[in-house]
Amino acid sequence: MSDHDNTARSGRLSATHHTVDGVRIVNLRGEIDHTSRDALGQALLPEDEAVTRVVADLGGVSFMDSSGINVFITAHRQIGAAGGRLHIAAANEAVLRVLTLVGVDTFIPCHPTVRQALNA
Repeated sequence: MSDHDNTARSGRLSATHHTVDGVRIVNLRGEIDHTSRDALGQALLPEDEAVTRVVADLGGVSFMDSSGINVFITAHRQIGAAGGRLHIAAANEAVLRVLTLVGVDTFIPCHPTVRQALNA
């Protein structure tokens, strides 16, 4: 079921990922801010592999600022340019509010659960 499982840590963010049925699932825990944007970008868009379907599991993210928003927008554009799709899953109320306030949810699908994101 899982092709691999890797962990990256930067500041207050931990990012692990695994692949299920060709979909890269990135599990994020902690805070997404300017100190963690590079780790977030690498987790969503690894340099060493082609990624076309990504689900970002934000269930463990307690805070996200504009740095995170910018990384998600960049990842959305790059994955989309490759013919793929980025989905966001399990964001808590505070993080989802940030995503909806700036309109990210209008072009990156946001789902209540990872399972719903995988089935979308």
